[in-house]
Amino acid sequence: MKLNDLLNHTSEWLKGEGPHSDIVISSRIRLARNLDKVAFPHWVNKKLGEEVLKKIEEAIANNDYLKKVTIFKLADLDSLDKQFLVERHLMSHEHVQKPNHKAVAIDEEEVVSIMINEEDHIRMQVMQSGLNLFEAWNIINKIDDGLAKDLHFAFLADWGYLTACPTNTGTGMRGSVMLHLPALVMTRQIDRVLAAISKLSFTTRGLYGEGTQATGNFFQISNQVSLGHSEEEIIDNINSLIRQIVEQENQARQMMLNRNRAMLEDRINRSFGILKSAHIISSQETIELLSMVRMGCDLGLIKEMNPRRINELFIITQPAHLQKIENKRLSTQERDSQRAEIIRSRLKI
Repeated sequence: MKLNDLLNHTSEWLKGEGPHSDIVISSRIRLARNLDKVAFPHWVNKKLGEEVLKKIEEAIANNDYLKKVTIFKLADLDSLDKQFLVERHLMSHEHVQKPNHKAVAIDEEEVVSIMINEEDHIRMQVMQSGLNLFEAWNIINKIDDGLAKDLHFAFLADWGYLTACPTNTGTGMRGSVMLHLPALVMTRQIDRVLAAISKLSFTTRGLYGEGTQATGNFFQISNQVSLGHSEEEIIDNINSLIRQIVEQENQARQMMLNRNRAMLEDRINRSFGILKSAHIISSQETIELLSMVRMGCDLGLIKEMNPRRINELFIITQPAHLQKIENKRLSTQERDSQRAEIIRSRLKI
């Protein structure tokens, strides 16, 4: 697989399928693992970093569940390619920094992604559309067991898996769910919901994870604690919380329909109209307008558009995607024009 092949591929998590997919965009399970008796990535020298990378590459090649992955060494990718992978949620912003002896392994369906020598030696993730944490766990658990046959992971009976960040020690697992919550934002209930989430030892981040703010009414919710709980318990706790938030978002949407339907339809259709006619549009404005159109699709107020097409637009209108599509560097103004042209083309009825 070549990196550019992903331009014509819809990621698994963007398909708009699965339980509660009108509100839950995607589910992700991530596992952090480190090699036993080897310094964490921030402390390794070049020689040791290369040895770790080679050992993990060999283990991936031997794993029956990773036969369709392609490994990309970050030192071989330019800044645009790396940003492209970040935009597709296949690796983190942190992984882009200091690319020597770093790599990312990606499967053809973009379900599996494995970052090598990020904060930990291995950070593997599996993503699914909708509220599908247990399905993601079933996949990643098999991958983890396969890698453990060739790699001796740092593990203590009293502490579990040892990780660079203490909050990941234990199972090494972080479960996260991407939610689209426009009604809770519009009815000004979101601050109350986020405060309650924080008290329950969960954390909330933006569309691109750690260090990013919520934008376009997207919120990524994940567990903060890994130690002292089994993987199944962590997933059960996340699922329970997410179902409550989904119910609150549904109630807020229904309340808006009952009390302010005309205002809601006007805002949704204005957003749709701008997207269909604009010739210059920024990334920020795009995601905010697409958020309203996405809700319009989910509520049946926009019948001629499906959520999958809207989900795809959230990604392909990002800066690196636009430049990969054009196969050249674009200025901010050129990106704003190209973005508008792509949106008009994709939203033609």
